[in-house]
Amino acid sequence: MTQLAIDLPHRPAYGRADFLASGCNAAALRWIEQWPDWSKPVLVLHGAAGSGKSHLAHLWCERTGGVLVRGDALAEPDALARHRAVALDDAERAPERTLLHLHNFCIETGASLLVVARVAPANWPIALADLASRLRAAPSVAIAPPDDALLSAVLVKHFADRQIRVAPGVIGFLVRRMERSFAAAAALAAGLDRLALVAGRPITIALARRMLAESGDSASR
Repeated sequence: MTQLAIDLPHRPAYGRADFLASGCNAAALRWIEQWPDWSKPVLVLHGAAGSGKSHLAHLWCERTGGVLVRGDALAEPDALARHRAVALDDAERAPERTLLHLHNFCIETGASLLVVARVAPANWPIALADLASRLRAAPSVAIAPPDDALLSAVLVKHFADRQIRVAPGVIGFLVRRMERSFAAAAALAAGLDRLALVAGRPITIALARRMLAESGDSASR
């Protein structure tokens, strides 16, 4: 009998113990933990979707007592004046002039600004020359693509965030066949969660093979 799949909310764990440290993100984590001993008050953190940028931004806000703001929700700096640290997630989506004002505000007041984006500002289509020059002059740190060990750990974390236990053999099967990206790991965990719920059975290699086939990954190898 087919079950009705219900998307229950799941809350990602953003504590320090929940962050999966690896060679690909070691430099980024080091920058976060070195605050307030930054060479400049602005840092750009960039990496692919699902790479842990938002997790690091949460850790930084906890460390600094700062506030996390989405780029598309960025208001004029006066609204953030009481905060001494601001993390701007999805910074590419922020209004350029407002972001420039925020950058200048932080420089002038001694506040810290963490700019979080998918790519470095050099690859943004920035129209304002002043904003482009300021962001491109700021220190920048990247999160690199995951290795096998981290990709396995990321899958386990995504399943744990959904309160699902998956056997190591299934994790290994997925890692050997899936797209090599953080975003793919998140999508596979979500898809397998839903598929298992519909099928009314646990996540097995057979179910993983079906999910990979449906997503276009090479499940037959």
